[in-house]
Amino acid sequence: MPLLTMHSRQISWTPLLLLGYLFYLLLGAMVFQLLEKQAETHFRDQFQLEKLKFLQNYTCLNRQALEQFVQVLMEAWEKGVNPEGNSTNPSNWDFSNSFFFAGTVVTTIGYGNLSPSTVAGQIFCVFYALFGVPLNLAFLNQLGKALNAHLLTLERWVQKPGRAQVVQTLAVVIFLITGTLLFLVLPPLVFSYVEGWSYGEGFYFTFITLSTIGFGDYVVGTNPNKHYIPVYRSLTAIWIVFGLAWLALVFNVGADLMERYLQLKWHKSDLSLAEGDTTKLEDEPEQPRIHIPS
Repeated sequence: MPLLTMHSRQISWTPLLLLGYLFYLLLGAMVFQLLEKQAETHFRDQFQLEKLKFLQNYTCLNRQALEQFVQVLMEAWEKGVNPEGNSTNPSNWDFSNSFFFAGTVVTTIGYGNLSPSTVAGQIFCVFYALFGVPLNLAFLNQLGKALNAHLLTLERWVQKPGRAQVVQTLAVVIFLITGTLLFLVLPPLVFSYVEGWSYGEGFYFTFITLSTIGFGDYVVGTNPNKHYIPVYRSLTAIWIVFGLAWLALVFNVGADLMERYLQLKWHKSDLSLAEGDTTKLEDEPEQPRIHIPS
Protein backbone atom coordinates (compact mmCIF):
# COMPACT_ATOMS: atom_id res chain seq x y z
CA MET A 1 0.00 0.00 0.00
CA PRO A 2 1.50 3.39 -0.98
CA LEU A 3 2.62 5.34 2.06
CA LEU A 4 3.94 8.81 2.71
CA THR A 5 5.94 10.03 5.70
CA MET A 6 4.75 13.13 7.50
CA HIS A 7 6.03 14.25 10.91
CA SER A 8 7.56 10.82 11.54
CA ARG A 9 4.24 9.09 10.79
CA GLN A 10 3.32 6.90 7.88
CA ILE A 11 0.05 7.93 6.23
CA SER A 12 -1.53 6.00 3.37
CA TRP A 13 -2.91 8.02 0.46
CA THR A 14 -5.09 5.07 -0.61
CA PRO A 15 -8.04 6.30 1.54
CA LEU A 16 -7.71 9.69 -0.15
CA LEU A 17 -7.82 7.97 -3.55
CA LEU A 18 -10.90 6.05 -2.38
CA LEU A 19 -12.59 9.31 -1.36
CA GLY A 20 -11.72 10.82 -4.72
CA TYR A 21 -13.14 7.75 -6.48
CA LEU A 22 -16.41 7.97 -4.54
CA PHE A 23 -16.60 11.71 -5.16
CA TYR A 24 -16.15 11.07 -8.90
CA LEU A 25 -19.03 8.55 -8.86
CA LEU A 26 -21.27 10.97 -6.97
CA LEU A 27 -20.40 13.74 -9.39
CA GLY A 28 -21.23 11.51 -12.35
CA ALA A 29 -24.54 10.49 -10.78
CA MET A 30 -25.59 14.10 -10.24
CA VAL A 31 -24.60 15.20 -13.75
CA PHE A 32 -26.31 12.24 -15.45
CA GLN A 33 -29.45 12.82 -13.39
CA LEU A 34 -29.43 16.49 -14.35
CA LEU A 35 -28.95 15.76 -18.04
CA GLU A 36 -31.12 12.68 -18.56
CA LYS A 37 -34.03 12.71 -16.10
CA GLN A 38 -35.97 15.48 -17.78
CA ALA A 39 -35.47 13.92 -21.22
CA GLU A 40 -36.68 10.56 -19.88
CA THR A 41 -39.84 12.19 -18.51
CA HIS A 42 -40.45 13.85 -21.88
CA PHE A 43 -40.05 10.57 -23.81
CA ARG A 44 -42.30 8.71 -21.35
CA ASP A 45 -45.06 11.32 -21.71
CA GLN A 46 -44.65 11.29 -25.49
CA PHE A 47 -44.99 7.49 -25.54
CA GLN A 48 -48.18 7.59 -23.47
CA LEU A 49 -49.57 10.25 -25.79
CA GLU A 50 -48.80 8.11 -28.84
CA LYS A 51 -50.62 5.15 -27.27
CA LEU A 52 -53.69 7.32 -26.64
CA LYS A 53 -53.62 8.52 -30.26
CA PHE A 54 -53.33 4.92 -31.43
CA LEU A 55 -56.40 3.91 -29.41
CA GLN A 56 -58.34 6.87 -30.77
CA ASN A 57 -57.49 5.94 -34.37
CA TYR A 58 -58.25 2.24 -33.88
CA THR A 59 -61.39 2.13 -31.77
CA CYS A 60 -61.68 -1.64 -32.12
CA LEU A 61 -58.78 -1.99 -29.69
CA ASN A 62 -58.93 -1.34 -26.00
CA ARG A 63 -56.11 -0.40 -23.65
CA GLN A 64 -55.64 -3.94 -22.35
CA ALA A 65 -55.14 -5.36 -25.85
CA LEU A 66 -52.66 -2.62 -26.67
CA GLU A 67 -50.68 -3.27 -23.49
CA GLN A 68 -50.56 -6.99 -24.33
CA PHE A 69 -49.21 -6.18 -27.79
CA VAL A 70 -46.57 -3.88 -26.32
CA GLN A 71 -45.58 -6.69 -23.97
CA VAL A 72 -45.14 -9.01 -26.96
CA LEU A 73 -42.90 -6.43 -28.61
CA MET A 74 -40.82 -6.09 -25.44
CA GLU A 75 -40.36 -9.86 -25.15
CA ALA A 76 -39.34 -10.08 -28.79
CA TRP A 77 -36.77 -7.33 -28.30
CA GLU A 78 -35.38 -9.02 -25.20
CA LYS A 79 -34.93 -12.24 -27.21
CA GLY A 80 -32.95 -10.36 -29.85
CA VAL A 81 -35.75 -10.16 -32.43
CA ASN A 82 -36.11 -6.75 -34.01
CA PRO A 83 -39.83 -5.82 -34.14
CA GLU A 84 -39.25 -3.86 -37.35
CA GLY A 85 -39.47 -5.57 -40.70
CA ASN A 86 -40.84 -9.05 -41.24
CA SER A 87 -39.82 -12.71 -41.03
CA THR A 88 -37.38 -12.30 -43.92
CA ASN A 89 -34.98 -10.34 -41.71
CA PRO A 90 -31.53 -11.99 -41.50
CA SER A 91 -30.97 -14.29 -38.55
CA ASN A 92 -29.26 -12.98 -35.45
CA TRP A 93 -27.48 -16.31 -35.14
CA ASP A 94 -25.85 -16.79 -38.52
CA PHE A 95 -22.09 -17.40 -38.42
CA SER A 96 -21.07 -13.75 -38.77
CA ASN A 97 -23.41 -12.58 -36.00
CA SER A 98 -22.47 -15.55 -33.81
CA PHE A 99 -18.78 -14.72 -34.27
CA PHE A 100 -19.51 -11.13 -33.26
CA PHE A 101 -21.45 -12.32 -30.21
CA ALA A 102 -18.60 -14.64 -29.17
CA GLY A 103 -16.27 -11.63 -29.32
CA THR A 104 -18.54 -9.57 -27.09
CA VAL A 105 -18.59 -12.43 -24.57
CA VAL A 106 -14.84 -12.96 -24.19
CA THR A 107 -14.12 -9.22 -24.23
CA THR A 108 -16.84 -8.65 -21.56
CA ILE A 109 -18.46 -5.90 -23.66
CA GLY A 110 -21.90 -7.49 -23.46
CA TYR A 111 -24.11 -5.11 -25.41
CA GLY A 112 -27.26 -6.71 -24.02
CA ASN A 113 -29.22 -6.58 -27.26
CA LEU A 114 -28.66 -10.29 -27.89
CA SER A 115 -28.30 -13.22 -25.51
CA PRO A 116 -28.85 -17.00 -25.56
CA SER A 117 -32.50 -17.94 -25.08
CA THR A 118 -32.12 -21.70 -24.73
CA VAL A 119 -30.96 -23.40 -21.54
CA ALA A 120 -28.21 -25.22 -23.43
CA GLY A 121 -27.03 -21.93 -24.95
CA GLN A 122 -26.98 -20.21 -21.57
CA ILE A 123 -25.00 -23.03 -19.93
CA PHE A 124 -22.51 -23.10 -22.81
CA CYS A 125 -22.17 -19.30 -22.60
CA VAL A 126 -21.20 -19.55 -18.92
CA PHE A 127 -18.43 -22.09 -19.53
CA TYR A 128 -17.37 -20.37 -22.74
CA ALA A 129 -16.89 -17.10 -20.85
CA LEU A 130 -15.22 -18.91 -17.94
CA PHE A 131 -12.34 -19.98 -20.20
CA GLY A 132 -12.65 -17.28 -22.85
CA VAL A 133 -12.29 -14.21 -20.64
CA PRO A 134 -8.88 -15.30 -19.19
CA LEU A 135 -7.77 -16.31 -22.69
CA ASN A 136 -8.77 -12.88 -23.99
CA LEU A 137 -6.90 -11.13 -21.18
CA ALA A 138 -3.78 -13.19 -21.87
CA PHE A 139 -4.01 -12.40 -25.59
CA LEU A 140 -4.50 -8.68 -24.98
CA ASN A 141 -1.59 -8.73 -22.54
CA GLN A 142 0.72 -10.29 -25.13
CA LEU A 143 -0.57 -7.93 -27.81
CA GLY A 144 0.11 -4.99 -25.52
CA LYS A 145 3.63 -6.25 -24.84
CA ALA A 146 4.23 -6.55 -28.57
CA LEU A 147 3.09 -2.98 -29.15
CA ASN A 148 5.26 -1.79 -26.30
CA ALA A 149 8.24 -3.74 -27.67
CA HIS A 150 7.86 -1.99 -31.02
CA LEU A 151 7.88 1.35 -29.25
CA LEU A 152 11.08 0.43 -27.39
CA THR A 153 12.68 -0.77 -30.64
CA LEU A 154 11.81 2.52 -32.31
CA GLU A 155 13.23 4.41 -29.37
CA ARG A 156 16.54 2.48 -29.42
CA TRP A 157 16.83 2.87 -33.18
CA VAL A 158 16.60 6.65 -33.23
CA GLN A 159 18.04 7.34 -29.82
CA LYS A 160 21.05 9.67 -29.68
CA PRO A 161 22.99 11.11 -26.75
CA GLY A 162 21.12 13.94 -25.12
CA ARG A 163 17.86 13.21 -26.94
CA ALA A 164 16.46 10.33 -24.92
CA GLN A 165 13.58 12.31 -23.44
CA VAL A 166 12.69 13.87 -26.78
CA VAL A 167 12.68 10.50 -28.56
CA GLN A 168 10.59 8.88 -25.83
CA THR A 169 8.06 11.68 -25.98
CA LEU A 170 7.99 11.50 -29.79
CA ALA A 171 7.40 7.74 -29.70
CA VAL A 172 4.49 8.12 -27.29
CA VAL A 173 2.99 10.91 -29.41
CA ILE A 174 3.24 8.79 -32.58
CA PHE A 175 1.67 5.84 -30.74
CA LEU A 176 -1.23 7.96 -29.49
CA ILE A 177 -1.86 9.72 -32.81
CA THR A 178 -1.72 6.53 -34.88
CA GLY A 179 -3.98 4.63 -32.49
CA THR A 180 -6.41 7.52 -32.26
CA LEU A 181 -6.73 7.65 -36.04
CA LEU A 182 -7.08 3.88 -36.50
CA PHE A 183 -9.42 3.16 -33.57
CA LEU A 184 -11.26 6.38 -32.68
CA VAL A 185 -11.29 8.84 -35.58
CA LEU A 186 -11.62 6.79 -38.80
CA PRO A 187 -13.99 3.97 -37.65
CA PRO A 188 -16.86 6.40 -36.87
CA LEU A 189 -16.68 7.52 -40.51
CA VAL A 190 -17.18 3.92 -41.64
CA PHE A 191 -20.00 3.31 -39.16
CA SER A 192 -21.67 6.57 -40.13
CA TYR A 193 -21.64 5.53 -43.79
CA VAL A 194 -22.77 1.91 -43.25
CA GLU A 195 -25.24 2.39 -40.39
CA GLY A 196 -26.59 5.83 -41.27
CA TRP A 197 -25.47 7.33 -37.95
CA SER A 198 -24.07 10.77 -37.38
CA TYR A 199 -20.34 11.05 -36.74
CA GLY A 200 -21.03 11.81 -33.08
CA GLU A 201 -23.10 8.64 -32.73
CA GLY A 202 -20.38 6.63 -34.46
CA PHE A 203 -17.70 8.04 -32.16
CA TYR A 204 -19.90 7.37 -29.14
CA PHE A 205 -20.35 3.72 -30.23
CA THR A 206 -16.61 3.39 -30.88
CA PHE A 207 -15.52 4.58 -27.46
CA ILE A 208 -18.28 2.81 -25.53
CA THR A 209 -17.33 -0.43 -27.31
CA LEU A 210 -13.54 -0.24 -26.95
CA SER A 211 -13.82 0.74 -23.30
CA THR A 212 -15.96 -2.45 -22.81
CA ILE A 213 -18.84 -0.39 -21.38
CA GLY A 214 -21.19 -1.69 -24.06
CA PHE A 215 -24.58 -0.15 -23.30
CA GLY A 216 -26.22 -1.77 -26.32
CA ASP A 217 -28.07 1.34 -27.47
CA TYR A 218 -25.92 1.39 -30.63
CA VAL A 219 -24.88 -1.94 -32.17
CA VAL A 220 -23.56 -2.49 -35.67
CA GLY A 221 -25.33 -4.71 -38.17
CA THR A 222 -28.77 -4.72 -36.53
CA ASN A 223 -30.80 -2.48 -38.85
CA PRO A 224 -33.26 -4.73 -40.77
CA ASN A 225 -33.66 -2.10 -43.48
CA LYS A 226 -29.99 -2.28 -44.49
CA HIS A 227 -28.09 -4.97 -46.36
CA TYR A 228 -24.69 -5.70 -44.84
CA ILE A 229 -21.84 -7.68 -46.34
CA PRO A 230 -21.53 -11.13 -44.70
CA VAL A 231 -18.19 -10.41 -42.98
CA TYR A 232 -19.15 -6.94 -41.73
CA ARG A 233 -19.66 -7.89 -38.08
CA SER A 234 -16.74 -10.34 -38.14
CA LEU A 235 -14.39 -7.59 -39.30
CA THR A 236 -15.84 -5.34 -36.63
CA ALA A 237 -15.06 -7.99 -34.00
CA ILE A 238 -11.42 -8.15 -35.16
CA TRP A 239 -11.20 -4.36 -35.04
CA ILE A 240 -12.59 -4.45 -31.50
CA VAL A 241 -9.88 -6.87 -30.31
CA PHE A 242 -6.99 -4.72 -31.55
CA GLY A 243 -8.72 -1.55 -30.38
CA LEU A 244 -9.12 -3.03 -26.91
CA ALA A 245 -5.37 -3.69 -26.72
CA TRP A 246 -4.54 -0.13 -27.77
CA LEU A 247 -7.05 1.55 -25.48
CA ALA A 248 -5.99 -0.67 -22.56
CA LEU A 249 -2.42 0.58 -23.01
CA VAL A 250 -3.68 4.17 -23.07
CA PHE A 251 -5.67 3.62 -19.88
CA ASN A 252 -2.67 1.96 -18.21
CA VAL A 253 -0.44 4.89 -19.13
CA GLY A 254 -3.05 7.32 -17.82
CA ALA A 255 -3.42 5.43 -14.55
CA ASP A 256 0.37 5.23 -14.16
CA LEU A 257 0.75 8.96 -14.76
CA MET A 258 -2.01 9.73 -12.26
CA GLU A 259 -0.39 7.51 -9.63
CA ARG A 260 3.02 9.10 -10.23
CA TYR A 261 1.47 12.56 -9.98
CA LEU A 262 -0.12 11.71 -6.64
CA GLN A 263 3.12 10.22 -5.32
CA LEU A 264 5.12 13.23 -6.54
CA LYS A 265 2.63 15.63 -5.00
CA TRP A 266 2.80 13.91 -1.63
CA HIS A 267 6.59 13.67 -1.87
CA LYS A 268 6.90 17.41 -2.47
CA SER A 269 4.54 18.09 0.41
CA ASP A 270 6.62 15.82 2.62
CA LEU A 271 9.86 17.57 1.60
CA SER A 272 8.42 21.03 2.23
CA LEU A 273 7.27 19.97 5.69
CA ALA A 274 10.65 18.46 6.45
CA GLU A 275 12.45 21.63 5.28
CA GLY A 276 10.12 23.72 7.43
CA ASP A 277 10.92 21.63 10.50
CA THR A 278 14.66 21.91 9.79
CA THR A 279 14.44 25.68 9.39
CA LYS A 280 12.48 25.93 12.61
CA LEU A 281 15.12 23.96 14.50
CA GLU A 282 17.92 26.13 13.04
CA ASP A 283 16.13 29.36 14.00
CA GLU A 284 15.62 28.32 17.61
CA PRO A 285 18.38 29.74 19.90
CA GLU A 286 20.55 27.24 21.59
CA GLN A 287 19.55 26.71 25.21
CA PRO A 288 22.30 27.42 27.84
CA ARG A 289 23.85 24.33 29.27
CA ILE A 290 24.78 23.93 32.95
CA HIS A 291 28.01 22.03 33.52
CA ILE A 292 28.04 19.93 36.67
CA PRO A 293 31.55 18.78 37.61
CA SER A 294 31.95 15.18 38.60
